[in-house]
Amino acid sequence: MLGFNKKTEFIILNKIERFVAMEKKYWVPAIGRADNILNLIAYRPNQYRLIDLSNELNINKSSLYSLLNTLETLGWVKKGKDDTYSLGMRFGVFSALYSSQFDLIGTFSEEAVTTVNNLDETVQLSILDGVDILYLAKKEGSSPVRVATDPGMKFPAHATAMGKVLLSKYTFNEMKDLYEGRSLEAKTPYTIKTLEELWAQIALLDEQGYIKEYQEAVENFFCIAAPVKNQEDEVIAAVSVTMLTTSWEKKQEEAEREIVDLAKRISLHAGFLKPVGPQ
Repeated sequence: MLGFNKKTEFIILNKIERFVAMEKKYWVPAIGRADNILNLIAYRPNQYRLIDLSNELNINKSSLYSLLNTLETLGWVKKGKDDTYSLGMRFGVFSALYSSQFDLIGTFSEEAVTTVNNLDETVQLSILDGVDILYLAKKEGSSPVRVATDPGMKFPAHATAMGKVLLSKYTFNEMKDLYEGRSLEAKTPYTIKTLEELWAQIALLDEQGYIKEYQEAVENFFCIAAPVKNQEDEVIAAVSVTMLTTSWEKKQEEAEREIVDLAKRISLHAGFLKPVGPQ
């Protein structure tokens, strides 16, 4: 073990074992197994029978039968006619109750601190208001160049990364109806000009998990945004990081990871469950 002598190895292993024991002291294995079951069923409803879950989770069938029977009795899962399982009505009740207490701005204010500390750039939160985005909150880095947006302000959705993320909840035809009789105002020479261009950028969201905007809202600024989702997998808000193009060249990959991670953390608070395994 790493070249230590026997006495040192014994001391290190003993400390590790004590740490693990301490971490697991109040762990309830049955609840852990139930959580694994619910995670699988949530993202693959009506696909798993008892034998499938047993094989996937390495739980013996008799123990698993008791767990599933209890979860079904309590309304956490529902057994179909083909003996496969899906989530039960209890989730609908609790998700509605949780949504009623969810504080979007407060959650952003807490979670964005880590993102700003890691990137040292401005991070913002917005929702969709017609064809505009409405800025709700903002956390700034130490850059001397300030992003000229504040909570309560509006900006055309088509010219911003957050707006494009928020517009992703529509189909192309629904978006055409939304913009009927309206033109896409050019905020800079780089602002997109047609709905077809707008839709092409929105279509990248599913593949990438984020949308980028280069100088479309303000010249010399780069922005990247990701969606905040609720328990119904609906886009309810968007978060973004904005920086000068010179900073983007250095921080691009880190910014992509950080803004997607921030969106996921807020989404978890909103009731969105993180997928388990490949989708």
